[in-house]
Amino acid sequence: MDQKDNSQYLTVTALTQYLKRKFDVDPYLGHVYLMGEISNFRPRPNSHQYFSLKDNKAKISAIMFKSAFSKVKFVPEEGMKVLVRGRISLYEPSGSYQIYVESMEPDGLGALYLALEQLKKKLAQQGVFDLPKKEISKFPKKIAIVTSQSGAVIHDIMTTVERRCPIVQLVLFPAQVQGDEAAKTIVKQIKRINELGSFDTIIIGRGGGSIEDLWPFNEEIVAQAIVSSQIPVISSVGHETDTTIADMVADLRAATPTAAAELATPVLRDVLLHLQDLNVRMYNAQNKIIQNYRDQVDNYSKNGYLQHPERIYQVYVQKSDMLAQRLQKSMSDRINEVKQELYDKENRLVRSSPRDQLHYFDTMVNNLTQRMLTSVRQLINSKRNRFGNNVGALDSLSPLKTLSRGYAIPTNKDNKILKSTADYKVNGEVELKVIDGTVTLVTKDISEENNG
Repeated sequence: MDQKDNSQYLTVTALTQYLKRKFDVDPYLGHVYLMGEISNFRPRPNSHQYFSLKDNKAKISAIMFKSAFSKVKFVPEEGMKVLVRGRISLYEPSGSYQIYVESMEPDGLGALYLALEQLKKKLAQQGVFDLPKKEISKFPKKIAIVTSQSGAVIHDIMTTVERRCPIVQLVLFPAQVQGDEAAKTIVKQIKRINELGSFDTIIIGRGGGSIEDLWPFNEEIVAQAIVSSQIPVISSVGHETDTTIADMVADLRAATPTAAAELATPVLRDVLLHLQDLNVRMYNAQNKIIQNYRDQVDNYSKNGYLQHPERIYQVYVQKSDMLAQRLQKSMSDRINEVKQELYDKENRLVRSSPRDQLHYFDTMVNNLTQRMLTSVRQLINSKRNRFGNNVGALDSLSPLKTLSRGYAIPTNKDNKILKSTADYKVNGEVELKVIDGTVTLVTKDISEENNG
């Protein structure tokens, strides 16, 4: 069998690389403007974004690298219609084509306007707009100004403050107020001012311009820096018709930089006039108070008691005498009451004295003692007589009496009384107990009496 020639067959890799090159060199696919609806969008913080763009008949995969996505002013959402610009290429590992998005705009609304509305909604949900506002100092000593050092804002503020209250110290903290890095510099200066902590008020602002020009003051990081500031913030961004997020979260909003300076400082001349007026009013009030006290002293000096002070004590002396008499009488009555109570208790004690009862019981004890002694004597005599009789009876029955009549008591060597012939043994020793001693005998013969 002939071997087939495989040289006409392409590998998958070769075909994919060929198609990818077709995509990459096609001038129409290098700059594509596409309109579609976002699908399968899953936000990946600080990373590349992967999603799809679709219409009612087709879908294309899309990727937006981190560097390009960081420039998008609004937050893409599922189902949002957008206008994108990018290039079409082939992803070799999967063999699928996709669009590499370089920029994105919402379809219908401007990107900045949409981003502004989204941020307003987000901050409203966080309750930022409902936070209590810090009170602006009425008499500041130092005011920090965050703005461009080359703009008209700082000049307007300095001119206004110099005219109204030249004793206030102004310190400029230069910041970019336009461009991609402006928001970061504004935040940096606000934090720096709070770290220094020696300022009474902060004014941030810039002149008017388009929404793109004013956009740094619509950034979320600027809004959070203003909210977090421990020092009150006056915002003056754009003209009277311009309203930024910074204006909404600041403690006070001014239509123009000049208005901000007027809100931050009092008119020194008016303050001095007011102080002079207060000084005059205080002087008049003080004189009036002193005159009132003089009138009171004059009235008191005409008082009869002050002219004759002894009258004051006369009443108290008389009252003291009356109280002393009442006290003496009260003490005397109380002493008599106590004496009577003691007398009554003494009589009760006498009536309830145990002396008679003790005498009665003493007599009874003596009588019982005599009766007991008599009974004991009689009992002893009776027992003694009975004992004598018993001793006499025992004596008459005593074996010694029997022995004295010539009888003897035979016992063996174990001191057992021998009562019958069975208790004797031939050649056995017998001890006879007689009245005056013991006689030892030897048994020669034993015979029994025949009583039959």
